[in-house]
Amino acid sequence: METRRFDRITRLALALKRTDKLHLKEAAQLLGVSEMTIRRDLTEPANGVVLLGGYIMRDPRQNIAHYFVSDQQNLNVSKKQQLAQHAAALIEANDTVFFDCGTTLPLVIDAIDDELPFTAICSAINTFLALKEKPNCRVILSGGEFHADNAVFTPLEQVTVLDALCPTKAFISAAGMDVRQGATCYNLNELPIKHLALQRAQTCIVVGDSSKYGKVLPARIGDFSLFDILLSDSPPPPALLKVMQVAGVKLCCG
Repeated sequence: METRRFDRITRLALALKRTDKLHLKEAAQLLGVSEMTIRRDLTEPANGVVLLGGYIMRDPRQNIAHYFVSDQQNLNVSKKQQLAQHAAALIEANDTVFFDCGTTLPLVIDAIDDELPFTAICSAINTFLALKEKPNCRVILSGGEFHADNAVFTPLEQVTVLDALCPTKAFISAAGMDVRQGATCYNLNELPIKHLALQRAQTCIVVGDSSKYGKVLPARIGDFSLFDILLSDSPPPPALLKVMQVAGVKLCCG
């Protein structure tokens, strides 16, 4: 029973990526259970999901300084959608593509032509949910321990799915891009799978909208020499552009 409760709460948290709140009746219809079941589910702490005034919403008591994928979903959406169109155009028939975590890459996946056949590797639940809607996509989810804040799975064993695969392309999310520190992200638990994808992929693409320029986050992905292409909605400022050009990074910007 506890496993079913966890599954329901996880689905509610994922639904809140796309909206600020869900009416209790909507949530019950979404999960195919009674409103009373959801009320019982939420009588105990539930990974940042609460019931307030008949609505399911994110817990306002959560520490906003920490990264929660649901909190980032509605930030800079127009910029993310703009770069998503450019990203989708980079994917070719029969590619094997690694999709990183974060809130931008589900928009990239949404923009891919449904008729395009490709194989996708992912390590985050939100990218997986977007990929499974693509009728001609073979989806490979890297398993492990699930982290609800950034919605990623981290491997429990030394050997991972990526040890057996060589993607043609890897889309790596960066929450910060800085002249001195290179590409950075929020969480240390993201780094091992990012680094393995960078080692295995033929073409490595750093993805981040223009709001990420000049920012430095706690976890360092690495220098821009790790990447072949920058994917963004607009070119970086002059100093950052120069560093990327010296590193041999090509621009794919709106």
